[in-house]
Amino acid sequence: MKNGFTLIEILVVISIFAVIGVLSTRAIMLSIQGSKKGSSSVTARENLSYSLAVIERLLRNANQISSCTSSKITYLDEGGVSGSFSCVAPGGSGYIASGSARLTSTEVAVTSCLISCDLTSEPPSATIDTTVKDVDTAGTKEGTQISVSSKILLRTY
Repeated sequence: MKNGFTLIEILVVISIFAVIGVLSTRAIMLSIQGSKKGSSSVTARENLSYSLAVIERLLRNANQISSCTSSKITYLDEGGVSGSFSCVAPGGSGYIASGSARLTSTEVAVTSCLISCDLTSEPPSATIDTTVKDVDTAGTKEGTQISVSSKILLRTY
């Protein structure tokens, strides 16, 4: 009597290990992709939150809004100094700027930005609708987009 394995037994074992290897590799790849997407979402949200916080703080304390277009708002601060916020080249690699300084980092792109003002209401207000996308989306099928709408009331007392 010979002890050993037949060729069929060895092929079955190899096939089982191959299937387990493929399934575990797929699970690891999905986990890594989910992690990258989560990190991408955090980056986009932090950039958008920071830029809107700066805009809200400065506009809330402004004396008046001088001019308002769909992509730029100019205001006079409490000291009478003129300042502005603008959406620069939304769509491709756009960003939000304060004067000439960039508020959003190069890690995100502003894909949509619309500024609207209501200067007739009391107090005057500005509404900013913004969508940003993380530009470093390698490994994810689509980039993470975050959209925020913020209405800012001026404290004109």
